[in-house]
Amino acid sequence: MNHRACPTTIGRLLREQKYGLRSHRKVLHTGKTHALRDQQFRYINTQREDFRNSGDPRISVDTKKKELLGQFKNKGQTWCSEGEKVNDHDFPSDAVGRAAPYGVYNPERNEGHVCVTTSSDTPDLAVDAVSDWWDRSQTHYPGATRLLIEADGGGSNGSRSRRYKKRLQNFADETGLEITVCHYPPGTSKWNPIEHRLFSQISATWAGYVLSTLAILLGRSEKSNAIGGWKLI
Repeated sequence: MNHRACPTTIGRLLREQKYGLRSHRKVLHTGKTHALRDQQFRYINTQREDFRNSGDPRISVDTKKKELLGQFKNKGQTWCSEGEKVNDHDFPSDAVGRAAPYGVYNPERNEGHVCVTTSSDTPDLAVDAVSDWWDRSQTHYPGATRLLIEADGGGSNGSRSRRYKKRLQNFADETGLEITVCHYPPGTSKWNPIEHRLFSQISATWAGYVLSTLAILLGRSEKSNAIGGWKLI
């Protein structure tokens, strides 16, 4: 209508029409839907309620994205007099190492436990992390006879890994715990509680810091222990 308007007015008019800056949302399902997806989620929910009512521990486990150690850019900002210079490209050949954090999250107590390896993400790491968590947490469950583990269907704690099952059996024999593992159906790993409750805290702690060495990675996590309620071992 040939009226002149400033950017502030245009922005207000757009917001009134429900327009705004929006990002993409991953909601369109691709690939083949698992035939027993709904039944599996109902079974997981039933197990959760059973363990919650009995007071037995329940944990959510997963491996966080592997981190390259070196002068690489890390998302986020931090207070400093001058920004640290980093490599213009993230070539793995320039890394001084690679760290794989494996997390154990306790939803009932809202506590996390993370073990970091500089080798491969293996079933041995997955079970050792749970074992280490249990050694430090069993005092909270003096009468526990069972343990529920919620995990993705693949990776080091995959449903088809014979090594993972064997190590879990060894852990069960050592502790006397009856262990139940609930694997999420394919394509639903983001429903695993650890994804948003623990890993987000780790990313926020490392935001803006250059993880040039393993000592710095561990040091940042130790500082966050007093605030975030989780510890990196």
